[in-house]
Amino acid sequence: MTTPQFSPPTSASANGCPVQHGSPIDTAGPRYALYSEEYAADPHRAYREMRRTYGSLVPVELAPDVPATLVIGYHTALRILNDPEHFPADPRTWQKNIPAECPVLPMLEWRPNALRSAGLEHLRYRQANVASIADIDLHALHSTVERIAVPLINSFCQDGAVDLISQYAFPLTFEVLNAMLGCPADIGQQVATGMAAMFEGINADKGNQMLTDALFDLVRLKREEPGDDVTSRLLLHPAQLDDTEMIHQLVTLYGAGIEPQQNLITNTLLLMLTDDRFAGSFLSGSLSTRDALDEVLFNDPPMANYCVSYPKQPILIDGVWLPAHQPVVISMSGCNNDPAIGVGERTDNRAHLAWSVGPHACPARSAAYLVVQDAIDQLLDALPELSLAVTPDQLTWRPGPFHRALVSLPVVFPKSPPLNMF
Repeated sequence: MTTPQFSPPTSASANGCPVQHGSPIDTAGPRYALYSEEYAADPHRAYREMRRTYGSLVPVELAPDVPATLVIGYHTALRILNDPEHFPADPRTWQKNIPAECPVLPMLEWRPNALRSAGLEHLRYRQANVASIADIDLHALHSTVERIAVPLINSFCQDGAVDLISQYAFPLTFEVLNAMLGCPADIGQQVATGMAAMFEGINADKGNQMLTDALFDLVRLKREEPGDDVTSRLLLHPAQLDDTEMIHQLVTLYGAGIEPQQNLITNTLLLMLTDDRFAGSFLSGSLSTRDALDEVLFNDPPMANYCVSYPKQPILIDGVWLPAHQPVVISMSGCNNDPAIGVGERTDNRAHLAWSVGPHACPARSAAYLVVQDAIDQLLDALPELSLAVTPDQLTWRPGPFHRALVSLPVVFPKSPPLNMF
């Protein structure tokens, strides 16, 4: 049974069994539709209703007729994320029965990379990625962000209005990531188009193919012309990744580097434009951009639900039987806002799950923090009198089971002369 609404269903055990309800996959009650517009508009309301009804483990749908279990309990999530033996990330058994046209399949299907593998395979891919990312020169990255941000700001600073997603956050994160990976603009554009289709779940199979073709071109280019970039370092790593493996390492890097960073920039800017603790501090500096970033990573992380695993056998967690080989999705947003860990001061608090934890934790958090913080600071230094062009309730959130993403973020400001180029 499926439903896109969020009115609490009934889930009580009539026989007094201590197991509160059966498998979230096979539940007799409705499953919460994470792809619905209603969920996108107010996910925190949905989490409260889920928690009242089901506790820490919730039956959901990622797409029509694609059931999963959503984890919204913080301590339960930690247990799962730190137990890859019982909760491996390899989806191959699950996806045997998933049709090729399933809109979320490209985001969940098996790939020979660290995100979708387990055991020794995961270790091999993980070591190659960590080593290649660790050699990013953060000082040079700061200069790269500035070099890309200034022309973007100059393209709209004399207009007095801009959509900060399409005209700033997206092109900036896209160009910065291309620079980090050594990817030419033409290949990068194909990557961005394909990745967007996968996140949206619209023509996702075609987007997946476009992405794969573009990354094959990048790998071939870097084998012929290596440089000081992440792609070249992956190729030169002792893991000796072949072309197919290389493509799928890059899928992960692009997936983590465009959409989530774009959303983190815009979600943080929205907070800073609407919360007096930040909105009044562009000039006074009472709270920093980093404070705003950490608060967003707690309350509205750019990847709201992800970190998917597939139990090797049925397993009892929090009084719930999780079936074998069915997706268990961590709600970073739901877990971060779990009342069990308190809802106190979030400033300078980095105990959130936005970067995940355990063997699949994000290895690029330092670079991501730098890019996002520099992007915001460059913008606010140039245009300190930014304000929303609409009321917050007029903003629209994009539907989708994984991301927390605005459709647009329109702002206005006093017209300003272009910044000096360097």
